[in-house]
Amino acid sequence: MIHQLTLSDVLAEHARSRPQVTAVVDGEVRLTYPELDARVTRLANALAARGVAAGERVLWLGQNSHAVLELLLASSRLGAVFCPANWRQSADELAFVLDDLAPKAVVWERSETAGPLSGDGWIAAGADYEEFLAGGSAEAVPESGDDAAPVLALYTAAFDGRPNAALLSSAALVAHSASLLVVRQMEPGFTFLNNGPLFHVGTMMFCLATLQIGGTNVFTPAFDAEEVCRLVDAEKVTQAFLFGQMIDAVVAANAGGKYDLSSLRFVSHSAEWDAMTTVDDSPWCRSKMGGYGQTEVGGMLTFLGLAPDAAGFAGRPSPLVQVRILAPDGSEVPPGETGEICARGKSLFSGYFNRPELNEARSRGGWHHTGDLGRREADGTITFVGPRLRMIKSGNENVYPAEVERALRTHPAVADAAVIGVPDERWHQAVKAVVVLKDGGTASAEEIAEHVKGALASYKKPRHVEFAASIPKKGFTPDYDALDAAYGGGNYPGS
Repeated sequence: MIHQLTLSDVLAEHARSRPQVTAVVDGEVRLTYPELDARVTRLANALAARGVAAGERVLWLGQNSHAVLELLLASSRLGAVFCPANWRQSADELAFVLDDLAPKAVVWERSETAGPLSGDGWIAAGADYEEFLAGGSAEAVPESGDDAAPVLALYTAAFDGRPNAALLSSAALVAHSASLLVVRQMEPGFTFLNNGPLFHVGTMMFCLATLQIGGTNVFTPAFDAEEVCRLVDAEKVTQAFLFGQMIDAVVAANAGGKYDLSSLRFVSHSAEWDAMTTVDDSPWCRSKMGGYGQTEVGGMLTFLGLAPDAAGFAGRPSPLVQVRILAPDGSEVPPGETGEICARGKSLFSGYFNRPELNEARSRGGWHHTGDLGRREADGTITFVGPRLRMIKSGNENVYPAEVERALRTHPAVADAAVIGVPDERWHQAVKAVVVLKDGGTASAEEIAEHVKGALASYKKPRHVEFAASIPKKGFTPDYDALDAAYGGGNYPGS
């Protein structure tokens, strides 16, 4: 037990050592670390009374909220697993998550997609959640103390047409936070604005690193440029989840300097942005927040900030992991040659929930096989080449062709379909569907796109649809290179 450190333990220590530090800000809610710790204890006891025990799952269906952090910490206190679901998914996609994860407790917010879903004993966010929490005992919870047990589940990687829940332990999350806070040079007083989705590891990793350092997590339901400006000014935010177009939107919202954004220590982006903020000199920001990562490694596997002037644009591995570039036979390829990025170490995940065959395949030989291609350069640094299986990057969202193809084939008029990414000035890539209709079948491009929108999140629907007599194949799978050449594909991640 003396070597254990769960997320619950991190919170309990901060409650003792940082009694006056604000841990959470969410609208009118402001909690010090002792207040957060007391609420987490009541919530854990209330969940336990609902039947949540070690290994059981707790699901959040909603936008960003301080409740997400509370539910994660309460799950840690019980040895349970917490999953924040992607609230932007369709009702069918969320129903899949519910069936797959079989959660013992669900806390939800009514939304356009989640609205049709309901279940006995579900806890509504807001007043019902507060009542549920307040009804929990204030008595200390007997803790499992197993920091190797999964505590966080994040759905990811729908390469085979269905998503999988990657399981991350407290030990992995604490290790990743330790690496990130060093590269980002996070110090006491660090304040993070959770404006990116907390079902995404990119936001969650900073939320947890902020918790690790004893900083302040500020929550807002979703990205809104004006609200980001207001909160940065009001709470003296150090960092937020901001990239590209989001930064440009914040600059536009703060035209005329209505808000003071100087507390934001951030990467250089544009003359207007740099004048509003404080350009940060940490390795993370100097490297333009560069590196390679995925949910299964806790966030970042490599950091460009650990490799100034590196030949490889993904940088060097975190100090708590090992990386190998492996050939299909499991042998390590020499520098300069491309192979699969494989890893092992302290911050890696524990496997996928209820996917024994996939887990065996992805962890063969004692290494996590990322499914991504990379190259080790002569100076030892890593270059990310691209997904071993195709992925489309539209804005900040990952779109997996297999998932969209599966939805396309459920249309009654569609005989076959394939999906590629095409260059897009605004979104970097847009989804294009190449569709073969059944004999006698009829459907317009608009009908095809709307059909996908009804089955999947809106951002996954094809922006372009072209009809073809057949889909070129390599074996049983689409020949994506041929499709790209014929239909204008390009701009894939890593290209």
